[in-house]
Amino acid sequence: MTHKDKPLSPRLSIYHWHWGMMASIAHRASGVLLILCIPMYIWLLYGMAGSPQSFEHIVNILHSLWGRLALWAASVAVVYHVCNGIRFLCLDAGWGESQVMMRYSAGMVLGIAGVSAVVFGVLLW
Repeated sequence: MTHKDKPLSPRLSIYHWHWGMMASIAHRASGVLLILCIPMYIWLLYGMAGSPQSFEHIVNILHSLWGRLALWAASVAVVYHVCNGIRFLCLDAGWGESQVMMRYSAGMVLGIAGVSAVVFGVLLW
């Protein structure tokens, strides 16, 4: 592709996917998921602070399939977002800026998220 043929605003479909790119996109997605979970957290706290019947209702929801799935997704998103946030802070500080270290650190964060997904899955089911 010559310089003239390259689009001014490239799409994701023309990029060569690599670990750093996946880690960056997943970091944004986990942040959006965590923001969307805030109303759920407020609703859960409101329900648990109410009457004993509302507390029992919230506990039953959390023990349902959808409740466990929501807890699992939020837990994995928190672990991933924190780990990748620390990675980005280190990169901003100038640590690990080489291409090899960026690939290694992105793979390590994705691996930690994968292990945490399995651990949380075992704990919740």
